[in-house]
Amino acid sequence: MTIGELVLKILGPVLELIAPLMPGEIFPYFFTMEMFQRSLIAALMVTIVAGLLGIFLLMRNLALIGDGLAHVSFGGVAIAIVLGSTTPLSYALALSIISAILIHEMQTRQILTGDASIAIFLTGMLALGLVVLRIWGGGIQTDIEGYLFGSLLLIDETSFDLICTVSIISVFFLIIMQKVLLVCSVDPLVAQVQGIPVRATGLAFSILTASIVVSMVQVMGALLVTALLVTPSATAQLISNSFRSCLIWAQFFGLTSVILGLYYSAELETGSGSMIALVTAVVFAIVAIFQHVLKQMATPSENYN
Repeated sequence: MTIGELVLKILGPVLELIAPLMPGEIFPYFFTMEMFQRSLIAALMVTIVAGLLGIFLLMRNLALIGDGLAHVSFGGVAIAIVLGSTTPLSYALALSIISAILIHEMQTRQILTGDASIAIFLTGMLALGLVVLRIWGGGIQTDIEGYLFGSLLLIDETSFDLICTVSIISVFFLIIMQKVLLVCSVDPLVAQVQGIPVRATGLAFSILTASIVVSMVQVMGALLVTALLVTPSATAQLISNSFRSCLIWAQFFGLTSVILGLYYSAELETGSGSMIALVTAVVFAIVAIFQHVLKQMATPSENYN
């Protein structure tokens, strides 16, 4: 039994129990039909991991690396589809990990800044994918649109296994290495003085980021991954006063946005990735405005008498 089958066997009955409570005409199918159950579980799993990872990305000023690696993964997917592979995510994973290592090494060796190297790989690999599809792609543009903008229907058993495996490993890594990553993110010099292998930790973090981004591509699409990877964490930072509370709020905002996004995308027949991205942006705007209003109310008015 694969990891995906085990996860579905455990969570499937739970989703079926919840199904009668779900609103809408189409949305309840995500809790009853196996194909849709896979999609829902995959979306929730990558959201949990994204909430943990996004905090560290913001602390390291690497918010755009998710976007860059997502575009790299699109190049891998395009090459895999042209070659006739039935596992395009494996090509995307390999290419994204290689790119993440190169970006990290160029930044560490001060060959290029992080933003510059991310921009080069982002545009280069996206262009590679588009050129490959244009020359050898034939009539496969419909599938490619799902990888660009997100399509839960693309999550088959093989993809589901990959998403579950990456998500479970990533959660354990981020929880176990939480303190080390926090020190390395806040003050790498202090971490190095304390004997923490900063460079090796950064390399492992880059590889983990690439793996998580690839696992999110089918849910969000290569063009919209950053919305789920960064926005809930950024929203959490607006109202959090500690690292722990930031992690908790990031999970809340992320899971809420995904559930609402899937509901509205199902009922309004829109793309899942675009709707989830829109909901995360709306939630961020609401929280930001609400916080600003509270601050204005809490600030004592000046007396000019």
